Amino acid sequence: MDAALTQRLETLWRMESPVLIARLARMLGGDVGRAEELAQDTWLAALERWPQQGVPDNPGAWLMTTARNRAIDVLRQHQRVTGQHAQWGSELEPQPLPLPDDSDALQDDIGDDLLRLMFVACHPVLSADARVALTLRLLGGLSTDEIARAFLQPEPTIAQRIVRAKRTLAAKQVPFEVPRQAALPERLGSVLAVVYLIFNEGYAASSGDDWMRPALCEEALRLGRVLQQRLPAWPQVHGLLALMELQASRAAARVDAQGNPILLPEQDRTRWDHLQVARGQAALQQAVALGGSDDGYVLQAAIADCHASARRAEDTDWERMAGLYARLAMVQSSPVVELNRAVAVSRAEGAAVAWPLVEQLADDARLRDYAPLAAVQGDLLSQLGRHAEAAEAFARAARLTSNPRERLLLRARAGMK
Repeated sequence: MDAALTQRLETLWRMESPVLIARLARMLGGDVGRAEELAQDTWLAALERWPQQGVPDNPGAWLMTTARNRAIDVLRQHQRVTGQHAQWGSELEPQPLPLPDDSDALQDDIGDDLLRLMFVACHPVLSADARVALTLRLLGGLSTDEIARAFLQPEPTIAQRIVRAKRTLAAKQVPFEVPRQAALPERLGSVLAVVYLIFNEGYAASSGDDWMRPALCEEALRLGRVLQQRLPAWPQVHGLLALMELQASRAAARVDAQGNPILLPEQDRTRWDHLQVARGQAALQQAVALGGSDDGYVLQAAIADCHASARRAEDTDWERMAGLYARLAMVQSSPVVELNRAVAVSRAEGAAVAWPLVEQLADDARLRDYAPLAAVQGDLLSQLGRHAEAAEAFARAARLTSNPRERLLLRARAGMK
């Protein structure tokens, strides 16, 4: 198989596999594990035929029809076995064979099936790590190896995590559905948290040689857009998408030609994706219009917009940003939010005003080994002219970070080679 065809087929699988799995899971009564197996079988059939016979004009329809027929075969087999059990005196009753959807309407509710699959993959019965891995597997179309490489973990670890997650969903009989209205806010919060975890790992890699992992950012953005299309009345959905769009718009300016990080004040803002900025701002306006001004994601998006709206770093409205961080601290109190508020205060009112806020945070055990705290201390101490202390703080931040690119940056700020 030539390289161009291989690349095309990989792209097709990445695009079509979530749709296949979602549709199959609904046909099979929510059996996500079996749905994924059938989708994989369908893809293997495509890989056997298409290189010789050519890729169909509508590959998505070919895959869906083939997968659907395989699912019907499974259901018929299940019906035969269940009928035999009943004949043998089992208490089980034969289950009627579900009629497949009309082919003409095949695409009508794919978005709803994807939404159902997203809520299943992000179900609270799973650990946070399992939700992330399963979401990337089922909805991102990523292989186990790709997920393992993205998170720098052994492939067997990720494989076991995914297997356990599917077993847990089956054991808990998690229904293949969007939660009812009363349960939706809590469950939606779990989905949004998973999407944002994926985005953050792509935007600022926690470990490994690269500062960013763009593929993870792209997957999170794609999931966010699906959510926005299917849940248009929820301000937090628009807020999260706005936040990711605005942050991702700076991606091209965040690293130099060698992949080294460029801090926000030094970035070439002409390299920001201003069309993506506009999309983020539109989503933010929609979130506010829906009454979400005090939602955590919406507030974070508004903070990101303070940067996006400034053509030069010195034009940033730091006073507004400090106020937004204060509101965010009331909505979701955390030492990290307070640390970011202190940075905004330092820009708006000076390092001398912000330093006491940071000193208080230094006593918080949750930030004891948090590299950004030491980096902020170094930055403020430098502004205050306490350069020896600043160097010590930057050196400590370098020791605490697990990302080599970030470590080099911090060591340089500390005056270390």
